[in-house]
Amino acid sequence: MKLTKTSVFNWYKGLIKTSVLAILLMTLSIGLSGAWWNFNSDAPKSEPRRQSILAQGDAITDPNAILRYSLPIENDTIQKVQADIEDISRHLRGKRWPPILKDIKDASFLINVRGDKLLEGVYEEDLPEAEALVAELKEDIGQLRELTEAEDKQGISNLRGESLKKITRLETLMVHGFPFEVPEEYSNLPQLLGRATVEIETTKGNMTVIVDGYSAPVNGGNFVDLVQRGFYDGLEFIDIEDNFVVQIGDPPGPEVGFVDPDSGEYRAIPMEILVEGEDEPLYGMTLEDAGLYLDKPVIPFNAYGAMALARPAADPNGGSSQFFFFKFDNELTPPGFNLMDGRYSVFGYLVEGKNVLQNLTENDKIISAKVIDGLSNLVKPSES
Repeated sequence: MKLTKTSVFNWYKGLIKTSVLAILLMTLSIGLSGAWWNFNSDAPKSEPRRQSILAQGDAITDPNAILRYSLPIENDTIQKVQADIEDISRHLRGKRWPPILKDIKDASFLINVRGDKLLEGVYEEDLPEAEALVAELKEDIGQLRELTEAEDKQGISNLRGESLKKITRLETLMVHGFPFEVPEEYSNLPQLLGRATVEIETTKGNMTVIVDGYSAPVNGGNFVDLVQRGFYDGLEFIDIEDNFVVQIGDPPGPEVGFVDPDSGEYRAIPMEILVEGEDEPLYGMTLEDAGLYLDKPVIPFNAYGAMALARPAADPNGGSSQFFFFKFDNELTPPGFNLMDGRYSVFGYLVEGKNVLQNLTENDKIISAKVIDGLSNLVKPSES
């Protein structure tokens, strides 16, 4: 039961060959009927209105943006500011200065007129830091306006990135504890009750990933625990074909996953998918098996370098140490309608080193992997 081509690549390739045309035709049909259904604007509000499920062209593909939106916070004001600042990049590529100015003005209004709302949810002891961040954001907005009037594309891009880092920090200060209880049946597994940053040194260079325990505490905890144990050090990359996936985590010898040296047992990790609008993840099954065909994961495969648990095709609870980086194809797996979403569980994203991931081959390996931030969020079974 080697988790390589049979577990991810062949399944995915076969699905594309046999299903993608039918799916696209079905989607087009639903989209057209949805457009017709919504055309009658005079229909009573009590009547159902079907929505088109065609893949949206503005689906979020920035991993850092996805991670910001997936934080368990309730502050619409800061998220609106975030959306305005993020939207700048969409217009910046075409040098569309008026829409950029509108984004900046909208963000300026929220920061200057509703500044008190930006601090809602921040602990009292963190208020000084939060207030300083808001003050810095006010300055950034003013500078962004000046840079836009000067049509300084590079300056806008650089300052936009710095502003989003401040917004990320401000939103992080609004997170109060862990948002849900992991089911008792998984208490024997490591859990990541928060986020962790891991640096992966490879023979092609370094990559940095962020593991999201808020959305996948069991999958994320398993990965971070194995990193901390040095499990991945020296392992070769496998299953690199057709620019779809880069997989790793198959240890030497007959085992296909991690065997706990204390118990001598194979560590089996379940599917774990947090669906938008739900309070806690779905465990042990795909969204398709659960009948949730159109539901979207909070952390989807939208971003290049999404990290997901590899598993036997027929066993949603048979994953262990093997995981893969997903390199999607924009035509066959467009962001917002990805064939992998709900069938494998994402637990993190590549945030630095995209060029390294692009160039990896089966002749490359991980030299070392180490947790550089967030290790305190890892809770091992003996500690829970």
